[in-house]
Parts: sequence; structure tokens; C-alpha cells
Amino acid sequence: MRVLFVSDVYFPRVNGVSTSINTFRTDLARCDVETLLVAPRYGAEDCDSEPGITRVAGARVPGDPEDRRMRWGELKRTLRQLGSGQRFDVVHVHTPFIAHYGGTRFARAHGTACVATYHTFFEEYLHHYVPALPRRAGRLLARAFTRSQCRDVQALIAPSEPMRAILHEYGVTTPIHVVPTGLPQSCFTPGDGGRFRASLGVAADRPLVLYVGRVAHEKNIGFLVEAFARVRAALPAALLVIAGEGPARAALTELVAARALAEHVRFVGYLDRERALLDCYAAADVFVFASRTETQGLVLLEAMAQGAPLVSTAELGAGSILTPASGAVVVPESLEPFAAAVVRVLGDAALRATLAARGRLYAQSWSSLAMAQRLAGLYGELSARGTASAGVPAGAPGG
Repeated sequence: MRVLFVSDVYFPRVNGVSTSINTFRTDLARCDVETLLVAPRYGAEDCDSEPGITRVAGARVPGDPEDRRMRWGELKRTLRQLGSGQRFDVVHVHTPFIAHYGGTRFARAHGTACVATYHTFFEEYLHHYVPALPRRAGRLLARAFTRSQCRDVQALIAPSEPMRAILHEYGVTTPIHVVPTGLPQSCFTPGDGGRFRASLGVAADRPLVLYVGRVAHEKNIGFLVEAFARVRAALPAALLVIAGEGPARAALTELVAARALAEHVRFVGYLDRERALLDCYAAADVFVFASRTETQGLVLLEAMAQGAPLVSTAELGAGSILTPASGAVVVPESLEPFAAAVVRVLGDAALRATLAARGRLYAQSWSSLAMAQRLAGLYGELSARGTASAGVPAGAPGG
């Protein structure tokens, strides 16, 4: 079976969508599913030697130095060339921008079934990036946009059960299948926490609190900083490490300075996933998380796989991961209880060991190969049904 992936983002752009695509492509190959990915070209740093990837020239996105917008004409030309020489059994769209319209048009033109993954909870994103738009209006706009795009495909993939429930609440009638992104075995390779601490000049016995993920407004990292200020009142030696990059970095730096935490918070940027990120997770005495917008929350599983004890809220998709079996300490989004939970875990070595052991065991149940097998089964069902029925989206770019 051959599947065409189309996405507006991929490595070297680091985020959950890129990670999900990479993980599924690797394991789908083991399920006899060949994938070809069409994604933006970011520049000289692109890994053109990676097989099965076709890059499309793009333009910078105003106000966002990390992303690229594929040029519509270039995408159409690329897909036309692919369609003239290759046959695909399914088209899989991963993002709702130019990729959505290019992918759904291609599927219709070639009578191919089309599936889309709903990676991002846009209702909670718009007010951060379009602050002039009233929140209620943004919510209604996001829901209408989602319903419209969901009608363009024959099946949807939600990364978690809560996300499927939200799409049903929107009035989406397209069949929705829950297929989370799993953990590849490489995530369980033991990291070297001592090596990470040494690279930052952090003492082995200094309490280290960690956040990993996109440094974006919707991730609620400001709440973590405020909670950490309270942690330091009880444990003055504590250090907060924030690993990742994103548009909220400047605002968070200002918040850190305003709370007199500059000597106690380290921004370390993106880390190499094959070694440095594993070392970072392994160095943590507690991993903290408070995002309200996760459709899944893969970093929670990555932290567990490295034995990092978790203190987290459990909103949206994170709630599907943070079950009682996960061993995480789940608390409400309230500063005092959250900070108290962090202090309790940092002060109790036996509790940390128990949480670490439970987390490692629980993470093993989220095998990426098992998830890829489920996705491959869905592809087979869609391909067997034959010709795609969706029309060309009315709001698609012209030309």
C-alpha cells in the first residue's frame, strides 16, 4: 500500500505534528505501508537525503520565524507531477492550511480516499495569535472552519478520545477514529541525566524541575513559572529548565525577570532528540505540564519513558494519558496546590522512585508500532471503499 502524506510542517520545524509524522512513517514501513511526504522547504538545513520526502518551496510566515507557508502554485505543480507518475491508495492530510486544500484536491482528482488527522485544538489557539478578535467570535470561527474542512475528507483521526468528543460537539459527522501517536522504542533508551546537568553546570543534587515542549502562549508556561516561584519559597535551590522554542519566549523571559527568577530558570532551546533530549528528561527530578490545548500530550509519555516523575494538570488530551495507572500526580490548575505537589515530589525520594517506575511501565503500553498497525488497518478499509466523494473545498486557494 502507498499513502501520500501532505503537511504544512515537518522537521527541521520541531513540534508535535513533525514528531507524529516521523514516528508513524517509520512504523508504517514495518507494516508494509510505503509513505511519501510532501512538506515545506525551510532552507539549507532541510534533510534532503531523507528518503520519501518531497519539499515544496515556501515563504516565511509574518511574525513566525519558525514556520514556512508552502506556495500554492508550487504545491499544485508538485502534486501534479506526483500524480502523473505514481499511484496512491490513500491521501493523509496532517494540517489544515495549504496542505489541506492541496491534499483534498489531489484525492478528488485521482479518485483516492482522503483522511485527515486533527492534531491541533484551534479553538484555544486563535485568541493568542489574533488578540483583536473577540474570543467568542474566534471560537465560532474555529468551529465553522473545522466543520467545513472535516466535510472534505472521508475519515478523521483524533489523537485522543476527548478530542473526538469535542469534534462531535462541533457537529462533525465524518467518521472519527482515535489513533494516538505512540512511543518508538528509541524513547526508552536510557538518557544520561548527569551528562545533561554537567553541560549546564548544574550540581547533581540540585532539585531540577523540567518543562519540554513548544514555548507558545497556549502551552500555559506562564502558569508553570508562577508556580515555580512558589516552589522556590520552600526550596530555594530549585531550578526550572524550559526546553523548546516558540513565540512566547520573550514574554516568558520578561515574566522570569519580573519574578526575580533569572538565576533560577534556564531556557535551553531545542534539543537533539537522539541524545540530548533523553538526557534532559533523565536529569529531571520532576516534569511539570499545564497545557490546556493538547490533543494528546506526547511529551508526557516521553518523560515517563525516561523515568521523570510527573506533576501535571489533565486538560483535554492530556487527560487520556494521565490515568491512575500512569502514576503521575494530577492536580488542578491552581497555583498553590500545583506548587505544593511539586514540593512534595521533590522532597520525597521514595515517591519519586515509585512514580518513575510506574511511569516507565505505563509508557511501554503506548507502543508506536501498535498504533501504526491500527492506522494501517484504517488505510486498508478506506482504500477498499474506493473513490473519494468529497468535492473541491469552496474556500480553497484559487489558481
